[in-house]
Amino acid sequence: MSVLAVNKRVSFDYDISERFEAGIVLRGFEVKSVKTGHISLKGSFVTVRGDELFLTNANIPLYKHAGAIPNYEPTRPRKLMLHRAEIARLIGKSRVEGLTLVPIRVYTKRDLLKLEFGIGKGRKKFDKRDVIRKRESDLKINRALKSRG
Repeated sequence: MSVLAVNKRVSFDYDISERFEAGIVLRGFEVKSVKTGHISLKGSFVTVRGDELFLTNANIPLYKHAGAIPNYEPTRPRKLMLHRAEIARLIGKSRVEGLTLVPIRVYTKRDLLKLEFGIGKGRKKFDKRDVIRKRESDLKINRALKSRG
């Protein structure tokens, strides 16, 4: 398993309660582009349309050896493949509890591309400040322990 892209802002902006793995429906040249590391999850999110999930706003630029492809849209919505029971559960949670489905990382599993996404609750500004304070205090403690030992 090799990680191709990570959304670094997720752990700072959201409290992730559950994680899921889904397959992504891509065209051939998009797969090549992603496997060479050309994908950005920055600002992307998972949306619900009917009884299907879509990865929205993820930027996959055109594969440089693909040639000219008319009307290619790098940020088009891409369908996610999950079991129906999982989709129904996710739709229920996102609607009832007001939680957000946030992409975390894209990776390969065997020869397949997978997306890991989570159910997250957005943090407020003061929560983010608490996270920064805690991280800095942990860093100071680790430095003090290292200098003693």
